[in-house]
Amino acid sequence: MRVLRKGVSTEAPQFSKESEWLDSIIKGDCVETLNRLPDNSVDVVFADPPYNLQLGGNLHRPDHSKVDACDDHWDQFDSFQAYDEFTRAWLSAVRRVLKPNGSFWVIGSYHNIFRVGALMQDLGFWINNDVIWLKSNPMPNFRGKRFTNAHETMIWASLSQKAKPTFNYDAMKTFNDDLQMRSDWVLPLCTGSERLKDDKGDKVHPTQKPESLLYRVLMATSNPGDVVLDPFFGTGTTGAVAKKLGRHFVGIEREDAYIEAATKRIDAVTPANDDELQMIKGKRAQPRVPFGNLLETGLLKPGTVLTDARGRFKAKVRADGSLICGEHAGSIHKVGALVQGQQACNGWTFWHVQRGSDLEPVDALRSIIRSNMPSTQ
Repeated sequence: MRVLRKGVSTEAPQFSKESEWLDSIIKGDCVETLNRLPDNSVDVVFADPPYNLQLGGNLHRPDHSKVDACDDHWDQFDSFQAYDEFTRAWLSAVRRVLKPNGSFWVIGSYHNIFRVGALMQDLGFWINNDVIWLKSNPMPNFRGKRFTNAHETMIWASLSQKAKPTFNYDAMKTFNDDLQMRSDWVLPLCTGSERLKDDKGDKVHPTQKPESLLYRVLMATSNPGDVVLDPFFGTGTTGAVAKKLGRHFVGIEREDAYIEAATKRIDAVTPANDDELQMIKGKRAQPRVPFGNLLETGLLKPGTVLTDARGRFKAKVRADGSLICGEHAGSIHKVGALVQGQQACNGWTFWHVQRGSDLEPVDALRSIIRSNMPSTQ
């Protein structure tokens, strides 16, 4: 994995080739670096921006040990106005680099996510979902003055209401034991061997996200080969999971210690094989095949008689792809509904054709055509 360490300024030239920035960590300010990337060049953006925590004094456990909270300089802003100006700048830069049908994810706490969400809507982003990361092992509230902070909020957005972002609905349903994936995700904090530590045993990054969170985000809204951008790369969770799942990544980070940790971490990742990355696709994702294609390809001939599974109704196929059954004529769906006295019918599964000694639904013929179509992945 390459790390680009060139100095970045507002006058720095844009990257002209994908090979100059793909699968790399670019050192620099997030806005200035985003401005160097090509327009509409990334499929997914996952952003974990500074939370502007507004901490007041040190926090201690009951045993008087100090809590390792996020008090780093990069999370400190002079005012809400300063934070909003910073947020508006990087959000605007994200809009430019995201593809028209790309997905944008941003995570935050109650300190900042509402301000970020409002600015996103002001800039024209369309919010698809808010997803709650419910922490199964949250840090206790040591002061006992408010509820334990047990969740963070992620916003999943698109560039506009008309955008059609990737959403692997069927794969996520399979992932979730054939139940629809909900918007509350119960996942643990990053702990144990996954938590990166320095030589002193201290956390390398105070808010390192668990790989399980990014795994679910990328499985849901990206495909193998997609480009995933993280403008606040930190210790590289996004890059590590993207590489593991066969996606490309680009990270932007200005802190040398984080870049060093992320580089070592990502270099150790072995991507899954292509066949292991194939995802379940539902019928809605399959290419459309008109009934007339069965006639064009010779799988059916004009005059072929179709019946329902129990042989109650018989319909003849005409050259234009319509069916005639007594006084009823029309598409396979219309005639199927009329003969049953119903409002609608799936003609592909209702009508059957004799093939040798077997009576098969005409949908089996449609499957033959689809199997010969080039893959869209």
